Amino acid sequence: MNITDVRVRKVAKEGRMKAVVSVTFDHEFVVHDIKVIESDHNRFIAMPSRQSPDGEYRDIAHPINAETREKIQTIILDAYQKALQEETESVY
Repeated sequence: MNITDVRVRKVAKEGRMKAVVSVTFDHEFVVHDIKVIESDHNRFIAMPSRQSPDGEYRDIAHPINAETREKIQTIILDAYQKALQEETESVY
């Protein structure tokens, strides 16, 4: 399965969430609402989730193994960084 499209929508408000991303796999399947989160130490992604009746948040869609999560995260964070650079370049 290959990632064939990544769409980054930056979030304008203050806070840890910096963007919301949609990822398309093999031109056939899309996952929306993947969040780019920035902590004090790093940047990472959070998969789309829903709050359960007991108050916990559970992922709606997620990779099955760590290797796939790392692959998806790397591609998304690279696309986010590119969007930041394009925004900076368009200002000048």
